[in-house]
Amino acid sequence: MRRLRLNQDWIGRIRLALTIVGLPYAVCKPETRLSSSSPPSFIHSQSAAGWVHNPYTNTSRMTTSSTVAPPPPHLKSRCQPYPGSQIKRFPVPDDTVDWSQVWPQYLPVQHTDPHVASRPTWADPDLGSDAFSPRFNCVDGAVDRTSSLGDYELLQNRPLNPRGRTGLAGRGLLGRWGPNHAADPIVTRWKVDAEGQKVSHPASRRPVLQFISIKRKDCGEWAIPGGMVDPGEMVTLTLQREFSEEALNSLALPAAERAQTHQRITQLFTAPGLQVYRGYVDDPRNTDNAWMETVAVNFHDETGNSVSELPLQAGDDAGQVTWVDLDSAFPLYASHSHFLETVAKERGAHW
Repeated sequence: MRRLRLNQDWIGRIRLALTIVGLPYAVCKPETRLSSSSPPSFIHSQSAAGWVHNPYTNTSRMTTSSTVAPPPPHLKSRCQPYPGSQIKRFPVPDDTVDWSQVWPQYLPVQHTDPHVASRPTWADPDLGSDAFSPRFNCVDGAVDRTSSLGDYELLQNRPLNPRGRTGLAGRGLLGRWGPNHAADPIVTRWKVDAEGQKVSHPASRRPVLQFISIKRKDCGEWAIPGGMVDPGEMVTLTLQREFSEEALNSLALPAAERAQTHQRITQLFTAPGLQVYRGYVDDPRNTDNAWMETVAVNFHDETGNSVSELPLQAGDDAGQVTWVDLDSAFPLYASHSHFLETVAKERGAHW
């Protein structure tokens, strides 16, 4: 058992390193299929939240013991109503979230958003469509269908959310069947006074970090300016692209100003960053058959003379953009508070 756990840890680390540089790391495996009468069982990997890794310096630090308790049931993935609609999920109590709990009365609501169903370029066709035979649990052409939690189960050729029931089947607002991969760049600086000295919080007496936050247009919640990884795209490029488009509206800048902005952003994003999370996201868009996973990386402007001097301008997906103090009392979208708490602890800042 100890040898098996060690091997799984090394596999997780190899996958992490290859994900950061954008290389495929999986070959297709025989798909695990279930009959409708047999509940699936899952082994939750500790690699997603059990350690903090800096891919640029190739260093890791364990944050939990070797025995990891199962994660708590996802909450936002069962929110009512489903985002962008008035559709009510089938109610799922905490004790029936896990697929291992036999629940013959479970009748999830079927829903795929009409825009997703219209087959935009970033979305999969419906399962069963002609010429669409996705290969799950592997890198399927340019589309990464692997999960950071390990192999997920299939039921009637549909991937099953590895964190359990959500009360809604189909894809909802998500484009891919199974994992939908995103990248979340956390850009921070120290809060300083008029003399340029770090400001400490009166309660914790720790210095205050600030991060760039956007207010999402779709739900009105504050969030990290992240986005989806394009097929075949390196995660490092996604981090830079999404930040530039959402927080600086780089696509709308004049050519000369765009070049200057690109130079500063590239300088920040090629510096060593701190990966604070890689794994499943408790996102309100999640369904039984489609879910969000992300890589969250902190890029810190230590001196305050890099991105701090750039004017912030909200992009198409953001209603507002601003520097916000890191504080546990500030409500954020999905699992973003967890990411920022890790950043604060790693940098010895107030939380």
